[in-house]
Amino acid sequence: MIETRKEIIRKYKERKPDQGAFAIRCTATGRIWVGASRNLYATQNGAWFALRHGGYHEKSLQAEWNAQGEPAFQYEVLERLDEDVSAMAVIDLLKEKKACWAAKLGAQVIW
Repeated sequence: MIETRKEIIRKYKERKPDQGAFAIRCTATGRIWVGASRNLYATQNGAWFALRHGGYHEKSLQAEWNAQGEPAFQYEVLERLDEDVSAMAVIDLLKEKKACWAAKLGAQVIW
């Protein structure tokens, strides 16, 4: 059965965004920045938009982007939270995951 456009849009709006930890890596220098987000897909889009326009809030990442150029950067999802995590626990869990991954990778923390 073929889905109608309305059904596809409804399903998109009802889906829960992926929450978790991510890394932005500079392949040219090996530097890594780690963060956490309640919407990993939107975070990547927002970060790339801000970096392309010179307005990213983490100055060291923006400087590296300006020096190395967009092709030298990768966005990587490190860990996704389970969908059944309670809303009350999400913020603390994201902070914990961000700190854990930053320590593990020797990365700078963003957000």
